[in-house]
Amino acid sequence: MNFLSKALGMQTNVTICLPSYSFADVMQNRDDIYVQSMKYQVLWLLHGGSGDDSDYVNFSNIVRYADDNKLAVVMPADFNAMYSDDPAGSAYYKFVVEELPEMCAALFPFSTKREDNFIAGLSMGGMGTFKCAMLNPEKYAAAICMSGAGSDPSIKREGRAGTMLARPMPDWKIVVPGSDIDAWAAAKRNVENGVEVPKMWLTSGDKDFVLEGVRKCRDYLQELGYDLTYDEVPGYGHEWDFWDLTLRKALKDWLPIRHSVIYPE
Repeated sequence: MNFLSKALGMQTNVTICLPSYSFADVMQNRDDIYVQSMKYQVLWLLHGGSGDDSDYVNFSNIVRYADDNKLAVVMPADFNAMYSDDPAGSAYYKFVVEELPEMCAALFPFSTKREDNFIAGLSMGGMGTFKCAMLNPEKYAAAICMSGAGSDPSIKREGRAGTMLARPMPDWKIVVPGSDIDAWAAAKRNVENGVEVPKMWLTSGDKDFVLEGVRKCRDYLQELGYDLTYDEVPGYGHEWDFWDLTLRKALKDWLPIRHSVIYPE
């Protein structure tokens, strides 16, 4: 769908998987498939650098996975904004954690309970996932960072010259270490304040160029005592075969999902 976002100040696209009647329902021989006030659990799924809301539909099997598991999946477009609020531009972080969930809950049968909401992303979206989860632990029961995770903001980065990502992403410029938008510091504050935090899954292929950064985030979260699952998968780099495999495993076995619609009692 396409709609006018107040946070972004412009029209934007969002792709949504909304499961309906499927062969799984045929096998269960259920008659009352569509029930007024039924709800879906939701996965907020963030794309990587240079991508958009259509990436997962084009390059993974997320549509089938969503339908098989009766899980709504929401994929916003970020346009290399690192899921951040740019003081000189659009508020993509606010869009993802505030406006988009509010809009979706008003228009679609989505559960707003913490235990029914999860967030995941790959590469740049993995970093966005870490930030959204650490700064808003009350919103998500679980978070999955694929080939990307939280990074220490005291380490300054520049865009990688000679690639399509040569333009520096705003998050690398605007985050002040220890500030309210520093997810690295927020992870520590959550523990110090006894905040209930999402369970985390960090994963990367062992041939991925981001592996060192993912390992560093793993060590940091383990030191803080987070409920953390960590996987390095042999033979994979920064690639869709790996991300598709991870999504399949996550929806089948790791995420605390019902694998069914939430019907009213």
